[in-house]
Amino acid sequence: MSRILVTGGSGLVGKAIQRVIETEPEGSKYGKQPGEEWFFIGSSEGDLRDPAATDALFDKYRPTHVIHLAALVGGLFKNMKYKLTFLRDNTLINDNVLRSAYTRQTSKVVSCLSTCVFPDKVEYPLDETKIHSGPPHESNFGYAHAKRMVDVMNHAYKEEFGCNFTSAIPTNVFGPHDNFDLEDSHVIPGLIHKCVLAKKNGTPFVVSGTGKPLRQFIYSIDLAKLFIWQLRNYDDVEPLILSVGEDEEVSIKQVADAIVKAVGFEGNYSFDTNRADGQFRKPASNAKLLGLVGDFKFTPFEEALHDTVKWFLDNYDSARTGHQKK
Repeated sequence: MSRILVTGGSGLVGKAIQRVIETEPEGSKYGKQPGEEWFFIGSSEGDLRDPAATDALFDKYRPTHVIHLAALVGGLFKNMKYKLTFLRDNTLINDNVLRSAYTRQTSKVVSCLSTCVFPDKVEYPLDETKIHSGPPHESNFGYAHAKRMVDVMNHAYKEEFGCNFTSAIPTNVFGPHDNFDLEDSHVIPGLIHKCVLAKKNGTPFVVSGTGKPLRQFIYSIDLAKLFIWQLRNYDDVEPLILSVGEDEEVSIKQVADAIVKAVGFEGNYSFDTNRADGQFRKPASNAKLLGLVGDFKFTPFEEALHDTVKWFLDNYDSARTGHQKK
């Protein structure tokens, strides 16, 4: 009997895992297995920054396995402004979850990291051996160091107590239940919301930058399947990059073009080349993943984007959009 607890279960990736578990055929590769119970919890169930509250959650659900997604997250502005808060809150959350998992004899924990853990100055492509080879980017060092420490703690728990704690490093995730707040979202949900508003208000759709930078985007449903696979099949303490391949990089212009098509926007669409582009590309290698998981079929980008836009339009009133719904 396995009892799987998913922290951060109400967020982008947690909701995707729940959808896969509930819709894939029972007993299939990614579906719910006989004898499994899954529990998806959000922050309303308990404050993971509090050791006693974390213990209480573990005592309530008695998990044999944990997928740990819960984190204080934010866009670039929040990361730059609240570095200590991001460092301290995420360190507390991660320490409490791993400590409770150890003291409650949880069999396995898979924690979610981020590509921001990688050094600012690094040789590309990124791979699992380069996490600690230099300091992270100054803009989000609080969040990045807190996430790096999960890898450090995983190794320490394994060496001292033999715990089966590991981690995943997804690239840029998008999909249903994302954060579409214009002030504090990642590029795809931000552009989707912006384009929907431009269509609604009859205003131009203007994308910041030249549109030339390249990124690896992974659909949340694909990532969910890989998390489920990792929980069941990957028992190495070393982190694992979960991503599409370097050959599936997409330019920001391709993203914007696909959004315009999916939204059905027919107005004025342009790029503000006076705005900064950011880093041109940050490729990550998924060679280790593919060597382990074998033949995995990623959802084609345009199909995944179309599904995300449809979900946003269907759930506009309840989606996380901030206050800009005019």
